[in-house]
Amino acid sequence: MSNLEELVQEINRFEAIISEWDESQRCVAVGLKRAIEALHKAALTNLIKNLKQESMPALRHAVSDELVYAVLLYHELVKPPKPALAQRIKAALEEVRPGLKSHNGDIELVAIKPPDTVEVKLIGTCSSCPASTLTLSQGVEQAIKNHCPEITKVVAVNHNSTVNTANSTLISPFSSQLTSTWVKVATIEQVPEFGVLAVQLAGTSLILYRQDVTFKCYRNACAHLGNPLEHGKVENSIITCPSHGFEYSLETGKCLTAPDISLQSYPVHIKGDKVFVKLQKF
Repeated sequence: MSNLEELVQEINRFEAIISEWDESQRCVAVGLKRAIEALHKAALTNLIKNLKQESMPALRHAVSDELVYAVLLYHELVKPPKPALAQRIKAALEEVRPGLKSHNGDIELVAIKPPDTVEVKLIGTCSSCPASTLTLSQGVEQAIKNHCPEITKVVAVNHNSTVNTANSTLISPFSSQLTSTWVKVATIEQVPEFGVLAVQLAGTSLILYRQDVTFKCYRNACAHLGNPLEHGKVENSIITCPSHGFEYSLETGKCLTAPDISLQSYPVHIKGDKVFVKLQKF
């Protein structure tokens, strides 16, 4: 028997039989298996060391054999093959896409330019956001480099594409379709002093901050990549985004890490022991 698939099936067959034994019998079988594996790994390690010293071409030729590679991979003596570069870049972009979409933005892969450059395009609101440079350098670029260490340059390009306003879901703040209403979101006691309370309201996640008798309300989303802030550390009226460390003043909403951006704020009104927030409705 020399076919890899057949050999694996035979191992699986014996493992299925052993799994039905009682615990003491299984322990003996597992112990024997581990001892044999340790012996094989030690022998293979010495063999690889000797081949490296005497003939790297011979080692490469041996590893190219399917059976040899499978056994070395099982013993963690070779690294598993990396997915294709394009596949790893796609995975990196999927990792940051939810944060961009929370700000009505997105990202596209434009081109891969070997050996070390990737071109991307920020679209939607991300293309003109004041934080777009930080989004690229600290969000997108970091994700791509984590997945693809061989990439050293991530470049944002802009093709000046037009926006299809007929299908746009964004409405101007000056539109007559917008109205405002005060909505009760919590009671005073529910908001911890010098802390934040996260609330969900009409599909929008908010955080409330209380300092003595002063209340502030912000969208529960870091202005960097839209990650939730509710679990961020609050100290001296400053909240730190738990994802990438961006700091915001809870008194003003201003970002202390990148002064050109701020949290989205909402007017707050206190009536009796209730906290109201002014939200826009369509």
